[in-house]
Amino acid sequence: MKLADAKQRVEELRRIINEHNHNYYVLNQPVITDFEFDLLLNELQTLEKNFPELVTPDSPTMRVGSDLTEEFVQVRHRWPMMSLGNTYSEEELADFGERVKKTLGYEPEYVCELKYDGVSISLTYENGALTTAVTRGDGAVGDDVTVNVRTIRSIPVRVSAPGMPSSFVIRGEIYLPLKGFEEMNAARRQKGEVPFANPRNAAAGTLKLLDPKIVASRPLNCFLYFLLGDKLPAGNHYDNIMAARSWGFRTTEVMELCSSIEEVIRFVREWETRRKQLPYDTDGVVVKVNSLEAQQLLGTTAKSPRWAIAYKYAAEQAVTELLSVDFQVGRTGNITPVANLRPVLLAGTTVKRASLHNSDQIELLGLHFGDSVIIEKGGEIIPKIVGVDPEKRAGDAAPVTFPEKCPECGTPLIRNEGEANHYCPNYLHCPPQITRRIIHFVSRKAMDIEGLGEETVDLLWSNGLIHNVADLYDLKQEQLASLERMGDKSASNILTSLAESLSAPWNRKLFALGIRHVGETVAKTLAAAFPDIDKLMNSTEDELRALPDIGPRICASVREYFSDADNIEIIRRLKAAGMTFEGTVQAGTAAGPLAGKTVVVSGTFERFTRDGIRAAIEAAGGKAAASVSGSTSFIVAGSDMGPAKRIKAVSLGIPIITEEEFVKMLKE
Repeated sequence: MKLADAKQRVEELRRIINEHNHNYYVLNQPVITDFEFDLLLNELQTLEKNFPELVTPDSPTMRVGSDLTEEFVQVRHRWPMMSLGNTYSEEELADFGERVKKTLGYEPEYVCELKYDGVSISLTYENGALTTAVTRGDGAVGDDVTVNVRTIRSIPVRVSAPGMPSSFVIRGEIYLPLKGFEEMNAARRQKGEVPFANPRNAAAGTLKLLDPKIVASRPLNCFLYFLLGDKLPAGNHYDNIMAARSWGFRTTEVMELCSSIEEVIRFVREWETRRKQLPYDTDGVVVKVNSLEAQQLLGTTAKSPRWAIAYKYAAEQAVTELLSVDFQVGRTGNITPVANLRPVLLAGTTVKRASLHNSDQIELLGLHFGDSVIIEKGGEIIPKIVGVDPEKRAGDAAPVTFPEKCPECGTPLIRNEGEANHYCPNYLHCPPQITRRIIHFVSRKAMDIEGLGEETVDLLWSNGLIHNVADLYDLKQEQLASLERMGDKSASNILTSLAESLSAPWNRKLFALGIRHVGETVAKTLAAAFPDIDKLMNSTEDELRALPDIGPRICASVREYFSDADNIEIIRRLKAAGMTFEGTVQAGTAAGPLAGKTVVVSGTFERFTRDGIRAAIEAAGGKAAASVSGSTSFIVAGSDMGPAKRIKAVSLGIPIITEEEFVKMLKE
């Protein structure tokens, strides 16, 4: 593969992986299996290994996924919460053992533990009292969910035992037992609420609730499996966990010492079947080198410890019948085929639908209606069709074909060269795209209108009360109160939130309009350059292209949006409702110490996360750029600075400063 092709594929993989990380960690709505995600990540790792000049500090291979949210205070982890490398094969597990043995010069003792399917948590205890409970976050910084964690009965708020350190951190997994999960979903169905997809999503969503009383009402539980501190009771992992158990902590139930990698593999095989009898979900085995000294010698990569690995079990499969296929239209027009199946029990839940991803997948499987299909819950979350038994196919079975026109509005579909998905280009007028854009408009990062979630928007749409975002501001109390599961109080709260949204910042209003390719950052750039919407609407292509990060695709999308008469009418109506599309927006301080400077960041830092150092640059009036060019003012270099950036900086004569020098510059 040539460098140019590799660069294009690397950029595509990073975009896809970051999107899936956001779906998994933040939205708790993964759309691909763990195995499929690992394939993408492995491909990226291989490309970066073969083309080291393409490695960047913000690559998904260099960091863990992030579950950070704005509703919680962020806390920096004293010790980073790294993610584990993983494998699905015994051969790679044996290779891991060989690497460890070669580095240490001997075969160490291992500890095997079941891998729980929940939400990671880090608990800090000072003088026996629980002081903070922090989520994984981005590995360096996590959300403070202490108030919620205090409601979980299996996590002690105070411990006391002889020889216990005065200060330590203990980490584990918060999960929902299967029985509690089923009871929660049964209660939600009775209330007419949408049931949770799986225990992991339910646990993650519960932990991020803003009302501790609701958290306390749900049967969350926790296993603790990792002890950190300056004065630990033992020099090995196993004895430290046993000590924590004696202090009153609920530590991992299944844990075994192994003297060789062969014993590790035996443990893995034994628990592949036995784990299914447990009252909670597990999806693999975590293998750790027992000796803390050996762990120190083995060290870590930027993302994962070299002294541990996760072995993941193959997903369960079932056979059922393909009844029909729906072609769903998303907010951006992407068409996603979804298979409707004869209900079948798989991994403890009844499966009726499965994703088919795109037309290539349908063609690869050779699907026909009525086929006997093999479905799999990859990562035990999202069902997918992985195979077909053509011998059981009826002679007159019709093949599944991808539509040529949008199933909702009839517009001919488009598939760009090099892309996997078909999409409907009629994004301004296609009904499901409109409803998805309304949902985007009311979302927290846009207009932040409380009470208008996806279900309520769909309810308003189906009742003919809204047809676009401007209709929201014409809603009346009696219209809302008469809707199913609404009432006067809920209706009043929605109207109050709609009124408050009229004064949202100009850049958030621009982001809320849902212009294709205009995300939060681009909206802020445009709002800073054009102080009101009229100036933006009348801007020329040259004016737009002169702005940082505005390329031809974004430029064309902006101009197309404002050339549509229906969009102009929506903006007119929003103005009539009292919404002002204007304001002063600045990415940073014009008179700041970095005013007019373009700064590139490379490596990892002690004081900053990647987003944190970027925010610091912008707050000081500078521009944070991703790549080194002739316009770069200087580079802030942390540990493990990318070699390609260093070489290019030297060749262009661009100064390279340390983190300490950068902090001093900000203070000055």
